[in-house]
Amino acid sequence: MSNIAQLVNVEKNMTTLKKGVHASGLDQILSGKGPFTVFAPTDIAFGKLDKAVLDNLLKPENKTKLTDLLNHHVVAGKIDFKDLKDGEKLKTVNGKELLVHVKDGHATVDGAKIQSHDVQATNGVIHSLDTVMLKN
Repeated sequence: MSNIAQLVNVEKNMTTLKKGVHASGLDQILSGKGPFTVFAPTDIAFGKLDKAVLDNLLKPENKTKLTDLLNHHVVAGKIDFKDLKDGEKLKTVNGKELLVHVKDGHATVDGAKIQSHDVQATNGVIHSLDTVMLKN
């Protein structure tokens, strides 16, 4: 089994996330011991952002902003889909809160719908999102 960083590297619908993870240096953390829960925006999610915003975030001089945005999608600890609770607040590794809504077997995190879930890694779990969660 692979770690989270390795899984993001090979996932064909997460190429934009892969670029961001490498540009921010987050790949080093997501290769670490963990455990982590990553709410991973897919390429479709990143496609909803203005192209100029995304291009700007990937510039070396904006590494801090990019890292902060990506850290907003990572929670310390391993949380499987079945363990998400409606109304639950999760704390991200950058200290922000994510609000979970669960209804009829579907879940959203800060309004982003979880598309596929429970991609297991040696150091945690990945849930893919249909939207990039922009922090408040």
